Amino acid sequence: MSRHLLTVWNPAYAADAFEAHVRLLLEWDAKYAAGSVADDDVYVWWGKVRSSNRLAPMPHLSDVLALDAQTDAGADTDDETHLYLTDYRSLYVADLLAIEADDPRRDDAAHVPAYYAHKDLHCDCWFQVADIRALVRDDLEGVQAELTRLRNTRYHDKPVSLYGGMLELPLIVTRPDGRRFFDAAERTLLADGALWARFDAERGAVGAMEAVLREDHLGAAAWNALDASARRFLAGAEFTLREHRRDPAADLSAVVVGYGKALEVQINLLLRDAMRDAPEPARLVKVEHHTVRLPEALPLTLRQLAFALGSERELADYLCTTLHDGAWLTRECAAILDQFAAEARNPASHGESVPRDVALRWRNQLLGVGCDGALVRLAKVTRKR
Repeated sequence: MSRHLLTVWNPAYAADAFEAHVRLLLEWDAKYAAGSVADDDVYVWWGKVRSSNRLAPMPHLSDVLALDAQTDAGADTDDETHLYLTDYRSLYVADLLAIEADDPRRDDAAHVPAYYAHKDLHCDCWFQVADIRALVRDDLEGVQAELTRLRNTRYHDKPVSLYGGMLELPLIVTRPDGRRFFDAAERTLLADGALWARFDAERGAVGAMEAVLREDHLGAAAWNALDASARRFLAGAEFTLREHRRDPAADLSAVVVGYGKALEVQINLLLRDAMRDAPEPARLVKVEHHTVRLPEALPLTLRQLAFALGSERELADYLCTTLHDGAWLTRECAAILDQFAAEARNPASHGESVPRDVALRWRNQLLGVGCDGALVRLAKVTRKR
């Protein structure tokens, strides 16, 4: 199982420490888009600042540096090594390319935020980061819930806890669900191929809406069962709806697209997990005019998911036996996906204006306004262990 790192950034070192890294990363991304640098120049260095109060060496530095070999191996495979970043109120995951003990300011200062030099900060080690993706924003309870998905290897593999568990940073952690956040195909489907750092920056902050959806609509159990990225898309869609709900001329297509992306994230992850032990007949599905093999063909679009779940008998039979509520997923949910894609998601994705009443009706059906919400039901679909 791959190991990852979790660390905390301290706003005392710079008021905008996190934003400084994102800005620099996006500057290099803009240079790449303009054709002035190569794609492997798009990265930023994140330093593990050494406290001036700590006299002894970082006790597990050798273990942290040893993970660099894992990042090297991952460059030739689909394996990812993550650097989780938090200030306790928000949580991000970074695509980790390398870990170095040598200070990159000596020969690669252009990729290091300026505040490290301005404040004469010294670091135990440095992390080379290619992208940063938001998981939770401005929601302490949401951060705590998301961190329980990680296991602290230096604390008997117990779930990570904000309270009393953030010692000897960075923590070396594992992620039993094997979630990958920087898959190129997923980024193409959900972020139009942009860096997640750019995609998140352009969408703005919706952390408060995540708390509202958790506490006032879906409930904590269903909300926390959804993938963090699915929750982000839901919160973004609902934020947009509430901003424009009273404007009869507003185009609510972005709301429809956001809810559609949330469904795509969640169901593609369910299929990826379920396919780990699937027999060969269940892996073969029709996509457009070709027979493809799951999970290699993932992620699928909403219409492709609807067809695979509702029309591929071998796959449906397998999912019914391996998933809790698998029968609902392959029947009622497949029908919901097909109808939603045809009436709302596909037109919205192709630039067509979705009628206001259609957008609101689907938002209510998915979120559970005045009815049993499809998203709450979907959150109950989990793999039998």
